[in-house]
Amino acid sequence: MSGHLFLVESLPDGDSYVLSGPEGHHAADVARLRVGERLLLGDGRGGTATAVVSAVGRSRLDLSIMDRRYEVPPEPRLVVAQGLAKGDRAELAVQAMTEAGVDEILPWAASRSVVIWRDGRGLERWRTTAREAAKQSHRAWLPVVSPVVSTGALAPRVTFVLDVSAAARLSTVDLPAGVPELVLVVGPEGGVAPEELAAFRRAGAVPVRLGATVLRTSTAGVAALSVLAARLGRW
Repeated sequence: MSGHLFLVESLPDGDSYVLSGPEGHHAADVARLRVGERLLLGDGRGGTATAVVSAVGRSRLDLSIMDRRYEVPPEPRLVVAQGLAKGDRAELAVQAMTEAGVDEILPWAASRSVVIWRDGRGLERWRTTAREAAKQSHRAWLPVVSPVVSTGALAPRVTFVLDVSAAARLSTVDLPAGVPELVLVVGPEGGVAPEELAAFRRAGAVPVRLGATVLRTSTAGVAALSVLAARLGRW
């Protein structure tokens, strides 16, 4: 597999392409790719193309396009509502979940979240983290990082809620058939509050646990995604 993936607005139609702008700078001046090396171009919407460097300039590469492919989006979509967390824990969660194949991340303003987003910088950090993780892991589809969501708006979508006291295990609980998405809730550092859990259950969500241990908010989501990816045949 090619060593680098660079994201473009749309894949080239012809046999040549000039990679410039921020991605061209990274390819030519940071990664220092040279003539004859292969790379991948991706549009983040399922399309990828293999290319070979034909010339190198300042912050740009001239490329010869070798082939193009399209990856159909997986079904059902895997969505994680991640409770807002302090420090870099939430961004670590976004990075790991992106590498594990999450299709959408919903930043959730839980009642026990210490962090409160008062501007768009938090959302932009999550989106940047997801973008870079998708490039590193050669994802054909970029995960969607949606605007912050409240408990009331989230509840109708939820399928499962991670709860260490739940009787059902995510590894064995019945997965609903024929649904477009599976939505999993991961609480912040303090966990899911009882009133939030009750709201999710009233909306039809099933509380589940992973095992006997308590995972951090930065690792619980990726662990749960790994279970679901294996059960759905993605892994």
